[in-house]
Amino acid sequence: MIPPEGRAFELLRRPMWDYEPCAAWQRRRAAAIAAGGAGQALLLTEHPPVYTVGRRATPEEIVGVRFGEMTLPVVPTDRGGRTTYHGPGQSMVYVLRDLRPHPMAVREHVHRLEGLAIAVLAGLGLRGERLPGLPGVWVEGEKIAALGVRVSRGVAYHGLSLNRDPELAHYAGILPCGLTGRRVTSLAALGVSLSRAELEARLAAAFVPLFGATVEGEESSWDEEG
Repeated sequence: MIPPEGRAFELLRRPMWDYEPCAAWQRRRAAAIAAGGAGQALLLTEHPPVYTVGRRATPEEIVGVRFGEMTLPVVPTDRGGRTTYHGPGQSMVYVLRDLRPHPMAVREHVHRLEGLAIAVLAGLGLRGERLPGLPGVWVEGEKIAALGVRVSRGVAYHGLSLNRDPELAHYAGILPCGLTGRRVTSLAALGVSLSRAELEARLAAAFVPLFGATVEGEESSWDEEG
């Protein structure tokens, strides 16, 4: 069984948001959804450069955090998965979705997140795929999208990151998702140039049929504390 289709999602956009307050907002919103005090949400944003450490990560996945004069912060997070990088040029797609009354539907939820990246890539002329035993979405054997999800009281949050044109050199500071010998790529590296707004529009459009959703409030103003 999978969650009911056709539920409304509030579409929220944020130009640039530090990772920790964004994660805190998601926890509050997920708790409010679980309590019946808020609706589901699709949040599109980007983060300043940061390494995030998931619940399955190991210390060996952090190789180095200094890049010239820049030291990238390392932030523990409650999502599943291991260590990854977020930064400008990477679209964050946070899906706050009520999985009740079917909390075991998390695999289906992850499958749809992967499908979202694959659909958007297809629209750009690229073949994204799932590789057996490897998390995320891949193009020509290189990773272009990462996933991490947390489910609390039947509500999923966190989601998907898709590389548009991030600083790929920053991935050298970690073993992305604990994988060795695997490269990370981006739309720009694959010869696809588009703006953040264009990519977000494609993500929001592909989200609707994949999640059986309606999306409302594209120009919403909203309170971080909500």
